[in-house]
Amino acid sequence: MKKYFSIVVICLVHQILFAQMPQVYTYSAKALVSNKATTNTTALKALVEQANNALEFRPVSVMEKDGMPPSGDKHDYMSLAPYFWPNPDTKDGLPYIRKDGQTNPEVKNYKDKEYMPSMCAEVEKLSLAYFFTGNEKYAKHAATLLRVWFIDTATKMNPNLNFGQAVKGQNTGRGAGLIDTRHFIKVIDGAGLISTSTSWSKQDALALQNWFASFLNWMQTSEIGLAEMKAVNNHGVWYDAQRLAFALYVNNTNLARDIVNNVKKRIGSQMNKDGFFPAELARTTSLHYSLFVMEPLVKIAEMANHIGVDLWNYETTNGNSIKKGCDAILPYLLQQKPWTNEQIKPFNFNEPLDFFAAVAKPYKYDDCAQVISRIKDPKFLPLQIIY
Repeated sequence: MKKYFSIVVICLVHQILFAQMPQVYTYSAKALVSNKATTNTTALKALVEQANNALEFRPVSVMEKDGMPPSGDKHDYMSLAPYFWPNPDTKDGLPYIRKDGQTNPEVKNYKDKEYMPSMCAEVEKLSLAYFFTGNEKYAKHAATLLRVWFIDTATKMNPNLNFGQAVKGQNTGRGAGLIDTRHFIKVIDGAGLISTSTSWSKQDALALQNWFASFLNWMQTSEIGLAEMKAVNNHGVWYDAQRLAFALYVNNTNLARDIVNNVKKRIGSQMNKDGFFPAELARTTSLHYSLFVMEPLVKIAEMANHIGVDLWNYETTNGNSIKKGCDAILPYLLQQKPWTNEQIKPFNFNEPLDFFAAVAKPYKYDDCAQVISRIKDPKFLPLQIIY
């Protein structure tokens, strides 16, 4: 009788938990709910520590930049292309010239590019902490950060990227600027995780959803957005990762399916027979970029689950797949093999930790799991281990 009662209690607990499934896309909702019931103490402690630090991050907005966008409206996001420098052969330094892999310090004069990814990262930590602890203070601060950047009339960003990664003397913005907004994917999931909070109203949720619907429309109709769609390097993959997150968020399932199909084509055409991406191998920091193109593919694979598509195990007619790409690069990221392609500055081997956490389970990479298990400093512990 006691055994039967225990089984009934367990079943009821699971029913209650899974009835509260969060609306997330790059996370596994089932894993989140399951882990909430049996969370690793070390992982939760690390998350709470990161979230407590995030409470100190003040609300930021596009209104804080010193420079004025060409539109004359500070609500428009603006950034400079990082790898373009003043031309030494002209009196005024124009047009700027490219130095791949070398960041022009002028980039820091436009705070949008600094503030936006920081805001997104803090929202991710805060929203996860709220989900796992139920402590309203985390959701309250995440909601404040989101409202200031996306919703409040006085401070919100206009839903476009007309002036992203401008090159002085050449243009006022370009398609490549859309790489900046890859961080918005974290916002989508963050909003889902705080949806049960009293600090995040239905009106807030609708306003944010409408913002992303407008931004998605701009991405797919503007000259700049369409230019990025045609990119055949990591930019194109990140473009589709963003589009997919936003399409799912605004409940456009048909568009989401089209995007996943486009990603399948990218896997077939952008990857070579060895599992690498020639466009990334040609860069001066080729190990970084070889990882940077795999990261959005992993996110896309998780998101594709939400429309019933298994990209984790998908293989193109020419034998390319996400797993093939992971198998190719992992020995170098794990430092089992020396990287022999160009890498003009030292590679930070903490950089792939999030990637290791994301691929360890779906592909049963024990080496990746072992690297994660050896991390002692909470600031390096990937948030993925908790979901």
